[in-house]
Amino acid sequence: MANRPNTGRISWAARIFASSGARREDRPSPLAGALKALAAACMLAALAAGVVFLERYVKAARAASRHTFALELVGVPVWVSDELKERIYMAARDGRDSAQLGRNAAANVQQSVESNIHWIDRVKVQALPDRIRLEGRWRKPLALVKWGADKFYVDVDSVVLDFVPMPHLPIVEVKDLSQPKTMPPAGRIWRRDDLAAALAVLVALERMDARVTPDRPLLYEIESIDVSNFKGRKKSGSPHIVLYAKDNTQIIWGVEMGAWARYLEATDADKLAKLYGHYKQFGSLLNRAKYINLSEPQDKIPLPIDKY
Repeated sequence: MANRPNTGRISWAARIFASSGARREDRPSPLAGALKALAAACMLAALAAGVVFLERYVKAARAASRHTFALELVGVPVWVSDELKERIYMAARDGRDSAQLGRNAAANVQQSVESNIHWIDRVKVQALPDRIRLEGRWRKPLALVKWGADKFYVDVDSVVLDFVPMPHLPIVEVKDLSQPKTMPPAGRIWRRDDLAAALAVLVALERMDARVTPDRPLLYEIESIDVSNFKGRKKSGSPHIVLYAKDNTQIIWGVEMGAWARYLEATDADKLAKLYGHYKQFGSLLNRAKYINLSEPQDKIPLPIDKY
């Protein structure tokens, strides 16, 4: 009998082999499983970090919204610098942060500004629904005083002001004050005769500028005022008060204002007239003379105004 091919047996074996091979290919390897677990863990960690960051951001935004407010400064002079405004904003914000915008906010802001900012007198603060309004009398610096490594301003009332750059004002340095052991802190009055005498001259020049040369104030050309020989304390025969222009031109004022008759000097009005007459004639104090002597009396002086 002829041999028939064993097709059934071969097919059965082939099916067994194919089934076994398929099971080996579908079974995941240990490395692949580990990678999938690691990827899942990274995704969970990233999601958790995102939730934490979002929560912190929301809290910070809420805190900022609670403490953000609009500050309205009323009646600010044109000479007030941006740096001084920023100091006022910071002081007001510190006061605002300790109270909600409401009944206590105005009192807290006023207390903070009065304690930290000495440039505004008679401070008034009003809390409105959407902003805080602040106004007062601004102290205008007139003179600069250098005290060792420190420097500060003094206003017309001799009130000490902490130093803040003031690029829009003609501030004159007062030199060679007699050195006391202590000086008052910012916000206090500094009572001393030589400083008061220097301020009196500067106030007279400021008033003359406003009336005679408002477009080109003479004070912008004055660098300093020297009171080292005030009342002749160093040398009786030498000028008591001397101003210096920015090119070092010496301007001899003489004795303090109001004392001209005792020393037979020109009157205060004559001194001002001579100085401003020179300024108007030449257009400047700079590079015109080695010195300008205002103290010598003259019979006739062309006065730009009758009174200063």
